[in-house]
Amino acid sequence: MSNIKIVDAPEGLEGSGFFATSLDKAIGLARSYSLWPLPFATSCCGIEFMATMGSNYDISRFGAERPSFSPRQADLLMVMGTIAKKMGPVLKQVYLQMAEPRWVIAVGACASSGGVFDSYSVLQGIDRVIPVDVYVPGCPPRPEQIIDGLMQVQHLAQNESLRRRNTEEYKALLESYKVL
Repeated sequence: MSNIKIVDAPEGLEGSGFFATSLDKAIGLARSYSLWPLPFATSCCGIEFMATMGSNYDISRFGAERPSFSPRQADLLMVMGTIAKKMGPVLKQVYLQMAEPRWVIAVGACASSGGVFDSYSVLQGIDRVIPVDVYVPGCPPRPEQIIDGLMQVQHLAQNESLRRRNTEEYKALLESYKVL
């Protein structure tokens, strides 16, 4: 499951075991089980998220039991439901106010691609204004699917390099998103 191993002590440190792993892996393991989600729910997918937080599905098993309603205290943005084009700049501002590293889950067909609402006022996918890490399909998706999306973000957090967010490619990607 993890890459942390207890190995025999080198000469001179007999009798005590020590951890041998890279700092990236230890920090990734800690980050993956302490995600603080920020629910950005606008319609029916938000109700499914509420069910996911309930006792039947218990999202707290995955270390995400503290939903934050302040972007400065969250590191996982969960966008659920229909996003109007007028909400695009607000969504981007919320994303930029979040702590680094930050991850984004697009929950449902509306957040992923606009859903059945192909109109002038609906944003045809949030990936036009912010980068998305995991897409959860469905209209609305089941709580099991939302949990699976959270587990995929945990996998990303465990295996992500500490330096990825500081690369020029990542900074160029953020600059490429236009505000509508």
